[in-house]
Amino acid sequence: MSARVRAFWILTVVLGGLATGLAAQPQTTNPGEIEVLPQRTALDADDINGPNSKVWALEFKFKPPRLIKVDVPGRGTRLCWYLWYQVVNKTGKPRTFIPNFDLKTNDTNLVYKDEILPSVEEAIKRIEDPTGYLNIKNSVTIAAEPIPVSLPEAAARPVTGVAIWMDSNEVNPGDDEKTKAEKAKLPRLSDTNAFSIFVAGLSNGWSLADPTPPDTAPVVRRKTLQLNFQRIGDNITLKSEQIKYLPPAQWIYRTSSLKLPAMPGKKEMP
Repeated sequence: MSARVRAFWILTVVLGGLATGLAAQPQTTNPGEIEVLPQRTALDADDINGPNSKVWALEFKFKPPRLIKVDVPGRGTRLCWYLWYQVVNKTGKPRTFIPNFDLKTNDTNLVYKDEILPSVEEAIKRIEDPTGYLNIKNSVTIAAEPIPVSLPEAAARPVTGVAIWMDSNEVNPGDDEKTKAEKAKLPRLSDTNAFSIFVAGLSNGWSLADPTPPDTAPVVRRKTLQLNFQRIGDNITLKSEQIKYLPPAQWIYRTSSLKLPAMPGKKEMP
């Protein structure tokens, strides 16, 4: 065998082995999906997801929000915003995920709550999961069963969900003239070019702060995931491609309306 043939043979074997090794590597995140791992903050009672930790948190994977037009019963054809996501449980125990998704516009300073809209949900499934393999759930049905445990050395067992927002300031078919006139003066969700999505329920972490006068009850804050986005373009030609994620994701403690008896792992804020 000549030196040139031998060199070619060696290169072929090396490249072939490298290709085989790369092909064997598991792909945990598909193109367009963004993974967020739990992180400890200064207000956490102890480490996250440790064997003796009081604080646990789920992993979160998502795609930037998308837009869809759907004929919603009683509201007509509406533009809806939605967030496709998955949660993975590596805490060592099954965890019930009771999500709360707030979309807050940072320029018009409005907060939109996730809604359960069956017609919109079905339209989203036809796009995101046409075969039904992912079994996409809404914010109620995803809480019906605990998120199963994913073992460190095994393939993840994600549960897929969707959060949906619709602009309450848009005119509905049944609105009278006074209501239409009042809504016409209000900002619309489509006006925003900078917004954040806050995801609560991924962790049992919480903290207490002194009451804000004139209130006398302590302020309860939950460990919450904050995702920031920018929308480039006008409010006439709205497209999903205009929405861009602004990393990094942030774990924060955000004010909550939850009652104290439901909150484990108390930690006082300074």
